[in-house]
Amino acid sequence: MSDNRAAVAVEKAVSSNDLGAAVGKRDRLTAVKGMNDILPPDSARWEWFEAHVRDVMGAYAYRNIRTPIVEHTALFVKGTGETTDIVEKEMYSFVDRLNGEQLTLRPENTPGVVRAAIEHNLTYDGGKRLFYMGPMFRHERPQRGRYRQFYQLGAEALGFSGPELDVELMLMVAQLFGRVGLKDVRVELNSLGVLAERLRHRAALVEYFTRHADALDADSQRRLQTNPLRILDTKNPALQDLVQGAPQLLGFLGETSLKHFDQVKKLLSACGVVWRVNPRLVRGLDYYSHTVFEFITDQLGAQGTLCGGGRYDGLFEMLGARPTPAVGWGMGIERVLELIQVQAEALSPPVPDAYAVIAEEDALSMAMPLLQALRQAGVSVQMNAGSDAGMASMKSQFKKADASGARFALVFGGDELASGTVTIKSLRGGSGAQVSRALSDVAQWASTLQSTS
Repeated sequence: MSDNRAAVAVEKAVSSNDLGAAVGKRDRLTAVKGMNDILPPDSARWEWFEAHVRDVMGAYAYRNIRTPIVEHTALFVKGTGETTDIVEKEMYSFVDRLNGEQLTLRPENTPGVVRAAIEHNLTYDGGKRLFYMGPMFRHERPQRGRYRQFYQLGAEALGFSGPELDVELMLMVAQLFGRVGLKDVRVELNSLGVLAERLRHRAALVEYFTRHADALDADSQRRLQTNPLRILDTKNPALQDLVQGAPQLLGFLGETSLKHFDQVKKLLSACGVVWRVNPRLVRGLDYYSHTVFEFITDQLGAQGTLCGGGRYDGLFEMLGARPTPAVGWGMGIERVLELIQVQAEALSPPVPDAYAVIAEEDALSMAMPLLQALRQAGVSVQMNAGSDAGMASMKSQFKKADASGARFALVFGGDELASGTVTIKSLRGGSGAQVSRALSDVAQWASTLQSTS
């Protein structure tokens, strides 16, 4: 079938609510490569991590911001950098067929947050501390810890110029990693100074790498003409010795930049954070200035950067607003969760406190109001689901109750129906003890069902 005929078939099938007719004998529909479903019980790990994130963000008084997934392409060309790999190779961009606008699925969220701050004048009354969680999109080869749709956690402090905010953001990452049990994650720092200092360093890099142009790979030769600082970030093993001999940006920093960086290092040490300076750390985005940092593990192979960020005092001005200092970081949630699995004991999926065993349909009118009362009291309850043929056997329901992991079975049978009670049977610990409780006194005994773990 030609592409045109296939498209017509799909359109006809959709209009008749029969997509299967359009698919016919072709392959079954699956997720797009590099864009993954997150299913139970694995989704429970995400919820567990997200709960810790919200607790940590609250402790630092950071407030949630939610920006659109689709932004104007120009936002990322101006903000992320026209010569970055993201803009040159990885963005999912398209033309809106209704109005011709150039749009892009966000590959990162810092430009979107800054765009929102400018559009809504968020910093008119002072600095803002913000965080976000959500999907980002980059068209790159899927591999371990790197996907085409990936989820990023980020924090941005807008309108603050002091080095103490650089440190606050790093302390936040360290506290979050401590809460979720991560170990052996190192902190690497560098300073990119200000634009004038980077331009002097750029000239020195161009002169150095031009003298060794024959040793550069094709990607580095291209970067030599566009963004030579990015050559320092090359992963090509054959270039590492050459990169090690390149001029270091730290040697071009002035007094003000050095003072800012020294204060960052001093405050990190005062707060007990172990760090090391990596003069080759440049990050991959054009908007960074002064402090840049990464949290790195050696246990995930080549994709070892868990979190990276830094100061970007020039981004507001790059996007057409008045100069506003800012600093932030982004964290790949998939990588963090993978490292948790590597390092820690597997997280147990959530289980209900109790499982309702309902002997007959007549008991539903008694059972369901009670289960609602228990849930409102904070008890997690799973109800056995019947079928067109009626309620399942008691033996079958008890098997399901045991398999659910619940600590108790709530039995609603004929005797209970007649007496206005529920039988609570222990499913864990081997005792099998059971007690009878009045439906009318649910508030008195509900808490005895809640898990203490």
